[in-house]
Amino acid sequence: MWKEENNRLKKTFEFSDFQEAFAFMTRVAFLAEKQNHHPNWSNVYNTVEIELNTHDAGDIVTEKDHKLAQAIDKILQ
Repeated sequence: MWKEENNRLKKTFEFSDFQEAFAFMTRVAFLAEKQNHHPNWSNVYNTVEIELNTHDAGDIVTEKDHKLAQAIDKILQ
């Protein structure tokens, strides 16, 4: 579940290994590019942490962030 905190939507994803985590990040990258909305994220081994906010709107959470979050969740369904 995405959590809104400090003007960011945040979620941590865990995978079985680094390769799965990296494959997920690659798929997210294509989604983000298509939506012209790019996440702040980090990856350590099998864990990917994503934070979303809209820089153009003053670094707050907007509908654009919720739309990308929903699209990211659909990758794992």
